[in-house]
Amino acid sequence: MSVRIQTEVPGPRSRALCAEESTYLAPGIQQISTLAGLAMAGGEGALLEDVDGNRFIDWVAGIGVASIGHGHPALAEALFAQAGKIAATSFASPPRLELLRRVVEHSPDPSLDRVQLYSSGAEAVESALRLARAATGHSEVVGFWGGFHGKTHGVLGLCGSEFKHGQLPLLPGQHLAPYADCRRCALRKEPSTCQLACVDFLRDSIRLSTANRIAAILVEPIQGTAGNVLPHPDFLPALKQVARDHSALLIVDEMITGFGRTGSLWASAAARVVPDVVIFGKGVAAGFPMSGLITRAELAAARPWSEPSHSSSSFGGSPLACAAANATTRIIIEENLSEHARIVGARLQAGLLQLSERFPCVQAVRGRGLLLGFDLMDGCTLWPKERCMALFRACLSRGLLTMAYTPKVRINPPLVLTEAQVDESLAILAAALETVQSLR
Repeated sequence: MSVRIQTEVPGPRSRALCAEESTYLAPGIQQISTLAGLAMAGGEGALLEDVDGNRFIDWVAGIGVASIGHGHPALAEALFAQAGKIAATSFASPPRLELLRRVVEHSPDPSLDRVQLYSSGAEAVESALRLARAATGHSEVVGFWGGFHGKTHGVLGLCGSEFKHGQLPLLPGQHLAPYADCRRCALRKEPSTCQLACVDFLRDSIRLSTANRIAAILVEPIQGTAGNVLPHPDFLPALKQVARDHSALLIVDEMITGFGRTGSLWASAAARVVPDVVIFGKGVAAGFPMSGLITRAELAAARPWSEPSHSSSSFGGSPLACAAANATTRIIIEENLSEHARIVGARLQAGLLQLSERFPCVQAVRGRGLLLGFDLMDGCTLWPKERCMALFRACLSRGLLTMAYTPKVRINPPLVLTEAQVDESLAILAAALETVQSLR
């Protein structure tokens, strides 16, 4: 199967369904669904099909969630079988044991051997911060410009963007420093000569802007919301040393990068660093709400985090969630989808680089595996929203679902994207760029 467009996009059935839904649904849902105006009927692999029968290549995957693709029979079978037995309980269960065993067996490092399970990324991050405070006796946390760790109040102050504007009050003791984004260095340095000036800035910030009671440094190994940004290769190891110097924990948020997306199971392992805590989720259950953290046994014993009910979650680790995560992680590992992501991602990145030679507006092609990105720019200026939207619609009308409605384009398709779909999607993007270019 490949792309098929048989109506205008969005089609009449999508428009009607979305219009009726809007009479009940509160505003504020994900931007891409509002802008596309599509109602989805199903999918297969890296393809999505709307209620009008139009079929799209999916470069979004629910923001990295649909790791094993859409409509995977193993996921459906696992959920069906478990739902007929027991769906909700905090007691030990065979699916939870299987999942815990697999996560520990394939954790970023053998020392990371204790897991706690949750239902959302922000919930797991907040628990990790509570663990850090319990283990260190400190209370402050450092995050980074461009970072994103959820929308709950406990992590909102660690959001390194305008997203938090107007959402007062922010919690005290949450600090931000520049991320090692070498495309646009906040300190106006060059990567070849900077000597990690951003890490020196971090050290000065801790010394001058905090109470010097740092419990944790919280970082994404590759920033997702900022545009799938790879940091300087020595950034994470340097952060580990800063954390050690302040008796703090290094918490690596692998919600997006974990379980195969970047061409290895864990981006932190590829960065040559062993975190104290790793956050995972999104693609781990391919659409069923599931997240978690991995840490060392001695840290997990910290009180009060380790006391009964202190680190638990009503939905975390339920048999139904674990059945979904078991099916998903088993497929990722047994089918070696991390290696598939590396190979197919390299083909996609090479194709984007070729497009950048043809279209100067495609700049800063970047990424690893199937976590890629590029910027839409005229010279040194990011495209305005209106022009991005024109490209988004031009792609959509041809059968490619992208996040091109913003100038920092993120690409995170299902890990089962095929080489043929890579080539087809690149051809669509090229045609869309031609169209938008001709409108000027």
